Order: sequence, then C-alpha cells, then structure tokens
Amino acid sequence: MATPTPITEEMLSSFSQHYQADPVRKLATCALSKTDLADVAFAAAGKTAVPQKFSIDLKTLPVTNQKKSGRCWLFASLNVLREKVAKEKNLKNFELSQSYAAFWDKFERCNYFLEAIIATADKPADDRVVTHILTTGVHDGGQWDMFVALVEKYGVVPKDAMPETAQSSNTFSMNRTLNQALKHAAIQLRKMIAAGETSKLEEYKVSVLDKVYGFLCSCYGEPPRRFDFEYVTEDGEYQIEKGLTPKTFYDKYIGGLARDTVSIINAPTADKPYYRTYTVSQLGNVVGGRAVKYLNLPMSEFKALIIEELKKGNPVWFGSDVGKGGDRKAGFWDTGAFDYGLVTGLDLEISKTDGLDYWFSAMNHAMVITGVNLDENGVPNRWKIENSWGDENGDKGYYACSDTWFDHYVYQAVVPVASLGEKVSLLEQAPIVLNPWDPMGSLAD
Repeated sequence: MATPTPITEEMLSSFSQHYQADPVRKLATCALSKTDLADVAFAAAGKTAVPQKFSIDLKTLPVTNQKKSGRCWLFASLNVLREKVAKEKNLKNFELSQSYAAFWDKFERCNYFLEAIIATADKPADDRVVTHILTTGVHDGGQWDMFVALVEKYGVVPKDAMPETAQSSNTFSMNRTLNQALKHAAIQLRKMIAAGETSKLEEYKVSVLDKVYGFLCSCYGEPPRRFDFEYVTEDGEYQIEKGLTPKTFYDKYIGGLARDTVSIINAPTADKPYYRTYTVSQLGNVVGGRAVKYLNLPMSEFKALIIEELKKGNPVWFGSDVGKGGDRKAGFWDTGAFDYGLVTGLDLEISKTDGLDYWFSAMNHAMVITGVNLDENGVPNRWKIENSWGDENGDKGYYACSDTWFDHYVYQAVVPVASLGEKVSLLEQAPIVLNPWDPMGSLAD
C-alpha cells in the first residue's frame, strides 16, 4: 500500500494558479455567490424533454399530500387501491385512510423491532446487525410487501373513518419519542437475557406494546373497529353502507389487488443476477406476515411489464431515487436537467451499477406511474407520475420523468403475478438473502 501523501504548499500554489486562470471557475464564483447551485446548473432543455403529454394517460383521482412525513410508500399503495373503489362507486374524489395504515405499521414495527432485539441478544451491541437494528429503529419508510402484510391483516378504511392528525402529518417528534422508548426497552430486554431471566421476556414485551398502543392512539386516534361507508357519487347520489369492518371493506372492495402481486426490481450489479429472487434480512414490519421478495429483471423486461399494465388501465406502484435530476416546483426529472459538471468543474458521472455498489443512489421514494408516451416504434420516451406531495407543484401534483432518468434511477415496481407469464415459475425459487444494509433494502419515505 502506498504511503499517504500530505497536501503540500506546492500543490496549493498550483491549484490556485489553475483556479485563477480558469474563466469558467471565475464565472461560476460570481454566479454561486448569490444563487443556489441547482438554479445555476439548471438546463432548460431538461424541462422541454418531458412535456406533460402522453400517448397512454390514465384518468386518475386528484393527488394526495403526505405533508411532513415519510409515508410515501403508504400513500402510493393506497392511491393504487383507491382507484378500484372510486371506479366501482363512481367517485370523483376519494382517499383511503393513510393514518389507519400508518398506525398499524408503527405498532407492528415496534413488535418487529423488539423481536429482533431478542433474537440478537447474544451478539454485542456493536455487532453490525445489532447496530443496524438499533440505528434503523422505527420510522416512516417502507416497502410494497410491508404494505401488503398490513392490509392483509388489518384491512383498510376510508379516510373519513380515520382522518389525519397533527402527529400523522408531522411525524418527527412522534418517531423520536417512540424510538427513545424502544431503545429503553432494548436495554431492558438485553439485560434480562444476559441475566438468564428469559421467562420474563414476553410479559415485559407485552407491557411495552401496551404503552406503545396507548401512545399511538394519542397520536393518531384509536383505529375504528366498525364504521359506516358514506359517499356521494359523481352524479350527486348519496349512499351509505353501515357496520363495515376494515377487513370486510378490504375483502369486498380490494380483494386480491394487493395480494396477487410481485415486486420486480432492476439492480444491474454483479452480486444480483437477473431472473433470481431476493429478500433482505431484518426488513419487515409484521411478524409472521408477508416477507419482502423481489424478482430482478433487465430494464427492457421491467418496462415492458409496466407498459402492459398501463395499457390495461392499471396504475403501477414504483420506487425510485427522486434526489437526482429533479425540479420539484416544475414537476419533472431528467438526467439532462442540470449540468453540475459544467458549473462545478467536477467529474460527476456515475453509472447505475456503480451508484448502487458505492451508495450514490438507492430507492428513497415511492409514487404511482399513471401514463407513458410511446414513440412511433412503441418505445417509451417519458412517463407520467402521480406523486403525494400535494397539488401545488408540477401539473396539479402530477409529475413527469424522461426515459433516460427512468433507466438510471428507477429501481422497483409492482405488477400482478399473472403478468409474468412463463416467468411466474421464477417465483418458486428460494430467495437469496441480502444483508440488512444492502441498497435494495432501502425504504421509500
């Protein structure tokens, strides 16, 4: 290994000369002195590359707003499901309760955390897996299969049955307090196990969950056991269905729409061969519920499955890295939207493969694909996206991305199992278990 080289005065003198002689650097200095870097690097051609016009454009409901929370995966999932209810009942505007789903996710995830602490109690606190469990804790982010585990167990309710609260829409303080309580519980559980007091574990864990349930009820309100489904159709007709439970509502109006699905991913890294299934250790929310499972496919096949669903009139849940190449106010993403290399003088090019391997990029946000523009050869060049950031930006909250951005920063989508055709047999493979810190274990928030 080479001997480390310190920065010398000669180097600094040379660097200064290069800076002083470079007119682009001097111009950038002027621009950056009073203007945000993203605004200076903005390239107008990126916006013109993704107009809000699509050859396949599904008619969908108005966008939702997750506000100051990381519940995008729940919003996107419920946005897919609500379309089925709205079409069946001829509703102009309709939402399923995000608070209801978030309550049960938080509660179940606390149990998942405590069980993980018990299962790893024989390892030191600085073991990498234990550290991952402790530092991850309980937060807002999630995955499609985690959503399915929730709704299969607890069902869904209309938003009227469990509306938003101050805490559901702004989760920072709630999450911080909850994680402090869970760390306290983790300390006690590990002490009990170290002292050989394993007979006390379950009683203590239940006592923790009892307090967590009460705290979550204070934050969200207690989830309804029964409710009346009241609605007014687009034609102005009032209807009511009395005495439904969350599960009966789910079974009647959603059925297998969530359950009979598969998460496909595009992860072009050497450690994840295509046509294999994967899961992630320590990733989940419902103990005993549906496990996270992915099928890795080449991008061409990944896109083809999505396009086929759009042609059938079905919106598609997907996960991507929205922190790259986007303009939130204008409502678009494109790899050519910003020229940071020109403005900064830095070498910034990183491939999708290297981005995953070197932790430059991973999925961090879930949304819904509701349209695509296909050229004369049937090849996509841009995609329409239903976001959950309110209706003030983009086209009333709907966004667009170029196909090049899609190739580079889209990692996951959800399609019906039946759409796989002959590839359905691939799901019979025992999934390869990825480490808890693998980039494909990143959660959408």
